[in-house]
Amino acid sequence: MKEEIKKFLNYLKVEKGFSQNTIVAYENDLNQLAGSLEESGITSWKDFDRQSVLSYLTNLKERRYAATTVARKVAAIKSFFGFLVAEGLVKDNPTRDVPSPRVGKSLPKPISITQARQLLEETEKRATPEAKRDKAMLQLLYASGMRVSELVSLNLNDVDTDGGYVRCFGKGHKERLIPIHSQAVAALKDYMSQGRPKMKAGGGEEALFLNRRGERLTRQGLWQIIKGYAKAAKLGIEITPHTLRHSFATHMLSGGADLRSVQELLGHANISTTQVYTHLTTEHIRRAYEKSHPRAK
Repeated sequence: MKEEIKKFLNYLKVEKGFSQNTIVAYENDLNQLAGSLEESGITSWKDFDRQSVLSYLTNLKERRYAATTVARKVAAIKSFFGFLVAEGLVKDNPTRDVPSPRVGKSLPKPISITQARQLLEETEKRATPEAKRDKAMLQLLYASGMRVSELVSLNLNDVDTDGGYVRCFGKGHKERLIPIHSQAVAALKDYMSQGRPKMKAGGGEEALFLNRRGERLTRQGLWQIIKGYAKAAKLGIEITPHTLRHSFATHMLSGGADLRSVQELLGHANISTTQVYTHLTTEHIRRAYEKSHPRAK
């Protein structure tokens, strides 16, 4: 059973171009399913029927998995069985009529412009190579709205400080160029000239952002760094790398950017994904209305 999972994951990587994060999530979900089935005596995907699907989902709910987690697992299982049918490895798809859990969209929680300023200013209180790196990373996250996985995947040749833009590869390995403002460019230049050379342990490492061993910084490492600065800045709220992405989008829309431009900057495939931010930016519309409408003055 796990051999067929491996074939499916390879298909996602090679033919569908899924991100490594998505592939790892699917791998975990499907291996969990396979393990559960083996415990119940099912040793072939051909023996997995609709009742097996429903029993498995009931078990997940009894174990109090979040609706979002169950929905992701259902999506993985459905995609997997679609692959098995297409490859002729099973005859019928037992997941065809299985409903996915309803998951309500939760609104992102951005920080304010003042809080963003406080967070960024916290990185300027030290002049170590690590501090220069941290300043460049946080400036870049807030200037571009990049995903954390995109930021830690950057290489040196992905940044053009003269042109003022950065190249990143998003979901499905889709490339996009993002313009960045002068303060982010300055922070990057300082890090690349004064910080990174002192952190590089050996030759050949092309990663833009390094850890103390001179290796590519991980997502977990970046999360811990941001958590530390948020605590030092005494913001009183938990901040993650994704918080800065949310804040970038919200502040751009509040400043007058159109939805299509923000969609392109964020790398959203569908504009409906970007529209969630419009619920957070109504205050500037009200101010514009009260300023402009003759009966509102």
